Amino acid sequence: MLFFIHKHFRRLIKATGGDKESNKHQQGGENKIEKPSEACATGCCPIPLLNLVESGNTKQQRRATTTRISRSNFVKLTTDSIFPNTHFANDESLPAFPDAFSSFITVYPQYGETQQADHIRNSEYHHLSSHVCLDYTGFSLFSHAQMHSSVASSSSNPPPSTLLPPPFFSISYKSANLKSQVQYGNQDTALESSIRKRIMHFLNILDDEYSMVCVANRSTAFRLLAESYPFHANKGLLCVYDYESEAVTAMIDSAQKRGAKVTSASFSWPSLRIHSGSLMEKLSKRKKKKRGLFVFPLQSRITGARYPYLWMTMAKQNGWQVVLDACALGPKDLDTLGLSLIQPDFIICSFFKVFGENPSGFAGLFIKKSSIAMLEPSTIARSIGIVSIIPARRPSQLTDDYSGTDLDAHSSRNQFEEDDVETISSFSGPIPTQICNGNAGADDEFSESALTEKQKQVKKSNQGESSKAQDEKEETPSSIIELELDHSVQAEEATSGADKSMEIVCRGLDHADSLGLLLISSRLRCITNWLVVALKKLRHPHTESGHSLVKIYGPRIKFDRGPALAFNVFDWKGEKIEPALVQKLADRSNISLSCGFLNNIWFADKYEADKDTVLERRSSCEITIAGNKRKENANMGINVVNASLGFLTNFQDAYRLWTFVAKFLDADFVEKERWRYMALNQKMIEI
Repeated sequence: MLFFIHKHFRRLIKATGGDKESNKHQQGGENKIEKPSEACATGCCPIPLLNLVESGNTKQQRRATTTRISRSNFVKLTTDSIFPNTHFANDESLPAFPDAFSSFITVYPQYGETQQADHIRNSEYHHLSSHVCLDYTGFSLFSHAQMHSSVASSSSNPPPSTLLPPPFFSISYKSANLKSQVQYGNQDTALESSIRKRIMHFLNILDDEYSMVCVANRSTAFRLLAESYPFHANKGLLCVYDYESEAVTAMIDSAQKRGAKVTSASFSWPSLRIHSGSLMEKLSKRKKKKRGLFVFPLQSRITGARYPYLWMTMAKQNGWQVVLDACALGPKDLDTLGLSLIQPDFIICSFFKVFGENPSGFAGLFIKKSSIAMLEPSTIARSIGIVSIIPARRPSQLTDDYSGTDLDAHSSRNQFEEDDVETISSFSGPIPTQICNGNAGADDEFSESALTEKQKQVKKSNQGESSKAQDEKEETPSSIIELELDHSVQAEEATSGADKSMEIVCRGLDHADSLGLLLISSRLRCITNWLVVALKKLRHPHTESGHSLVKIYGPRIKFDRGPALAFNVFDWKGEKIEPALVQKLADRSNISLSCGFLNNIWFADKYEADKDTVLERRSSCEITIAGNKRKENANMGINVVNASLGFLTNFQDAYRLWTFVAKFLDADFVEKERWRYMALNQKMIEI
């Protein structure tokens, strides 16, 4: 089977002109590897698998033809039926919500079959009625109603005295390197064992094939792996990201210090598909038994572009060990055929407590058991951020600090550098630790002006506590570690009765399980593609060239696109409005967006003229990494606004985002907001 996949893939690359560099440049085009990548007409496998059955199979050919027709019909329906022959030149001309929804449900009647998701949202996440949350990535453990109940949910119904109070768990840092933790350190509390078991079942990851290590956040997981991988022998580190990621940057820094040779995939303008010929060359160059790490996300968390599983197969065949970054996937996207066939060596996921309210949590680093032996002990890794999950203390003792989707931490106990906190969002994510000339940073770093007053207060508190913790760490690191362990033991002993008698219920995971992959995929496919068309229908009035208000980067109308959008807003003169400003104004309208920086973009000859107008140079800024400051090299890319949709997102959320963006059709909107803010006696923040 794998031999056929390789043969089929090489034939596909050759057919698209990817084998000959000269041919590639002469045509000036891109190698569209996703074009023939068909999954199924119903969308149960939303990430392309690239026909894993021989092309000679008539039944498979018939199925692939049906799939192509179904997808083509979906695109045509979306293009022709949503606001046909219509453009909107001011926000007052937009249809009212009832009319827009009626039109939406006419185009996508299948959305009506997803009412179960609306019922769950209305009964368990009522806080979402007043806030549009488009800044979360990862998996939600609990529901809002569950977290705010007077007692914790339990499948064993223990006596009230042993119930765990919300927020159900805390995390405690431990001093251990990755290899020893996997081999000898899995002496979990009953609570951690219960959560670990529930997560692995949810992700469809078998316990006899993978070991799970809980770490502080996504950045920590990447950095920990880099510090434990034998780059001195397997020097390659090949990353496939169309945006700048703090987590990946941390991994690259650690890997380079240990002798790794880092390369990146490139993405073809304007579709931002993987430049398949270039990536294939990097994968297959200089055959070796062990090349290094191939870090691969199945989906871009910024653009929503989805990539075929087959890249992981090709990497393995060429001697790479595969790291699957699953942090941006939907809650049931791992329930597909490809993962069970390919089995990456490492999988990284992130988990937060409550969607739209409590982003604190942890990340999971899953290590294939056959890959454990090659990990190396590391002194540095001992202080990076392996954690234990312990029962929460009594409500009066809790200080459930504000942190990010990729981090749950009590800041007063944080022993790690601020860079370990991967910033994600304006509403729900962690507070930005660095601002570069007012622009949002790459993987989700944001300007001070984007913060709500609540966030600023929390940030000030957290910074003070983090600074104090860092000073103490520098003076007596070993005693701090021992103190942390003592606190962990005390916390566990204090709640040992509850820990042994209670199996915690993760209602957030239960809700995703009850909906399933088909329903979630269908729901998000309808909302996301409607939003793409609706945003493109906004045009500035009274302009000779009819400037579009919005430019979308990456996939547009597409059956299997991911539920994330990268876009920018432009004024009537065609000048881009800073993403950080759009984010801040959205926050005032109770809409949480994030920002990102697209990079690794490749321009074919016919698009070379676009290069100077599209790309912008990021100003260098000081970034703290591993306690040391370094100067980041200025690079070229595109600052963008990002909206990430989840399974609890509904049509009204998309409609509210649309009507907010339409306000920029008013040439004076930004100035009006400035004066309105001052009139409300708010503190003036320069925008």
